[in-house]
Amino acid sequence: MAPASSKPLTLSFLGKLSLLFKLLVVAPPTLLINNLRCHLLAHLRGASLKYYTLCAFNKFGLRHLTPLQLQFMKPPTVAYYKSWVRKQSIAAIKRLSTSNDTPKPEDLVLSELKVDIESLHDGQSSLLWLGHRTKAKKVVLFFHGGGYAIPMLPGHINWCHRAYLLASPGDVAVAILQYTLVPHGKYPTQLKQAAAGLDHILKAGVKPENIIFGGDSAGGNLTCSLLSHLLHPHPDAVAVSLSRPIAGAFLVSPWVSTRTDTASYKKNNGIDMLSTPTIDSACGHLLPENLTDEDRAWVMPIDLPRERQEAWFKGLDKVVSEVYITAGEQEVFLDQSVQLADVFKKVNNKLDVKVELMKSEAHDWILLEGENQHDGDATKRMRSWVRGLWGFK
Repeated sequence: MAPASSKPLTLSFLGKLSLLFKLLVVAPPTLLINNLRCHLLAHLRGASLKYYTLCAFNKFGLRHLTPLQLQFMKPPTVAYYKSWVRKQSIAAIKRLSTSNDTPKPEDLVLSELKVDIESLHDGQSSLLWLGHRTKAKKVVLFFHGGGYAIPMLPGHINWCHRAYLLASPGDVAVAILQYTLVPHGKYPTQLKQAAAGLDHILKAGVKPENIIFGGDSAGGNLTCSLLSHLLHPHPDAVAVSLSRPIAGAFLVSPWVSTRTDTASYKKNNGIDMLSTPTIDSACGHLLPENLTDEDRAWVMPIDLPRERQEAWFKGLDKVVSEVYITAGEQEVFLDQSVQLADVFKKVNNKLDVKVELMKSEAHDWILLEGENQHDGDATKRMRSWVRGLWGFK
């Protein structure tokens, strides 16, 4: 059975009509306003203007399009993965065959890529592999962002290639989790799939110290949920047994709270690609109406009172050795990212928590670098962290 996200989405006639109206009527003035505001605020704050045009365009789509409309406009995760792997492999083989220069490590890695998909037991999720999963010494389990509403983007797979595969060519394989998007599945569907993915990798013989996992935005949310699951097993997800702590977890601009009244929201609503209405809508799509306070700890832990946050994450150093959290000073998630890092540090003396807050960046800058196929500062920092964690030169 093919995973749900391998099939193109169909949109109703009314859905298509609504989408057409938004693109032809709503988009032009909204994009103009978004661009002017984003660039003006970036200039006034002394931030680099790079990527703020893309930020403004993303702001429109995330704010005005429904999950189904967003999915209609993007290729499904599995379909895009297959296309990317085949295209990159063919192009790299051609470059290697026509060049007399010393082969670039990047081309050697790309030339050996093969489509490799492992379906998970629910029949709705799968692991999409980059690199040789049987030969690689290290594995990165990757959770793409997009508010749980958008399939994997080109920027995600380019990021995985540049930051992880090229961290030590031939030594690393990446398993991208293809998970169920909203509205087809609400929480805890995605947590169950993430836990199943990690359990599958461990049962394949990969040791915990040779695994890192993480993601951006909603993928950061899923990372935090999986860390919580390792500490406090969720009754609906497979229990994951660890002989040793996982090597590391990375959270890029993590979405870990439903609150939109913090100082970073008030300051950055105008410049960031995310805004209060976008997050309110995303929470409505993801969270079930009967969400209990206990469930909230797994999915939105920074909603809890501070003392409960600390009690919940105490002992995290027993399940993961190092955590890398990065956020932009121009994004609405800044405060919740900082608070999550502070809680991790306070109650886990043995946990190495690395935090990077970047002045010129808004939400998910490493993704925007990937969208532009640019080996930018955020990508280089991520690659450096991976190399340091695993001792690559």
